[in-house]
Amino acid sequence: MAKKMWAGRFEKATDKAVNDFNSSLPFDCRMYKQDIEGSVAHSQMLAKQGIITQEDADKIKEGLLSILDDIESGKLTFDSDAEDIHMFIEEELTNRIGDAGKRLHTGRSRNDQVALDQRLYAVDEAKEIQSLLGEFRDALIDLAEENTETYMPGYTHLQRAQPITFAHYLMAYIQMFGRDMDRLDEAIARTNISPLGSGALAGTTYPLDRPFVADQLGMNGVTLNSLDGVADRDWAIELASFASLFMMHLSRLSEEIILYSSQEFKFIELDDAYSTGSSMMPQKKNPDVAELARGKTGRVYGDLISLLVTMKGLPLTYNKDMQEVQEALFDVIDTIKGVLVPFTGMIKTMKLRKDNMEKAALGGFTNATDLADYLVRKGIPFRSTHEISGKLVHYCIEHDTTLEKLSLDEFKQFSDLIEEDVYDAISLETCVNKRTIIGAPAPETVKAALSKIKGLENDGSSN
Repeated sequence: MAKKMWAGRFEKATDKAVNDFNSSLPFDCRMYKQDIEGSVAHSQMLAKQGIITQEDADKIKEGLLSILDDIESGKLTFDSDAEDIHMFIEEELTNRIGDAGKRLHTGRSRNDQVALDQRLYAVDEAKEIQSLLGEFRDALIDLAEENTETYMPGYTHLQRAQPITFAHYLMAYIQMFGRDMDRLDEAIARTNISPLGSGALAGTTYPLDRPFVADQLGMNGVTLNSLDGVADRDWAIELASFASLFMMHLSRLSEEIILYSSQEFKFIELDDAYSTGSSMMPQKKNPDVAELARGKTGRVYGDLISLLVTMKGLPLTYNKDMQEVQEALFDVIDTIKGVLVPFTGMIKTMKLRKDNMEKAALGGFTNATDLADYLVRKGIPFRSTHEISGKLVHYCIEHDTTLEKLSLDEFKQFSDLIEEDVYDAISLETCVNKRTIIGAPAPETVKAALSKIKGLENDGSSN
């Protein structure tokens, strides 16, 4: 069993059961690159400040980079007896370069080292998520631009309500995911702050240049309180919070994709490459990508709650409970990345059944409000026109027809003010195209909104 770096205080070796329970290497080994990057920057700063020699710093850097190469090539495997990735790399470094390796930890604690590595890893992964999320949102934007005149019913209470376009429908989600992108931007900015130099909790007497290390690592600055530097995991909770909101939005979209691809709706057809079948029923084509995305939402919620509960009662500063932050955070990252790739492919390849969408918009009395508005323009108070329109809908239901199919004589049974122009007023095109205020579904309005979004994206914003 590898000797513990802190073994000087103890007379007995750690019990194997305790060692296995205590070890975080099986999951924190994924941070090997960030640990090495942080250690290289730390060692160069130590030499710059005259705390160690430049010769030792160069040996440390060379040794660390050789470890990185060997890990990535598979030549070096992780020692299962190591307590964590940080101890594993430091011990391997010392074995390779001797006493110079023992000088690496000068002015540093595992507390601030771990906090730094976690932040670096989270930023790297969050930027990858940022790219995947941008590609996904762009796929929605492209699909919306192709369907500004694809009519469909809008729903309330899952009942047909008013006619909209598929582009207008997608715009709702484009807005949601835009807010998610903004939240992720802000979370990355707050995560990308260096805690290194906080020490175990009270800094150090060595004249460290903390901003130099942060700059070398491409970070935005340094933490201003050493207690907070090692005790803070707000950034992890914030990333999980972003992820929970994103997954909630994705789950809502998933639910509608599942509904709209069913035989009951037949609004969309998913590509075979993004669907699965049944082992028993040969006719089945199941929307598994959307269903799994919907299911994994609960998993991300669980990770967020786990993080909040882990941190809620911890006294300052570091406590071993905080080791649990890593697994929840890693699971959030893995889940988001795992969902986005197939979901984007599903969106890019799905086909629309535009005929069924338009038929549903026509068949659900979605133009009843426009009929009421038409009568308002004839001088009747809205509450009265609402009642007249409702009675006409009831009449249509009893006679198995729709408003636009009624004769003018039938219309006049309910109001003498209804004239031939009613047919244009309640046509699907009029119902949609005359809704031109900002945020409404008229094709030109949606196109303008899409153009604005694309312009903002080019400027670096999302919404």
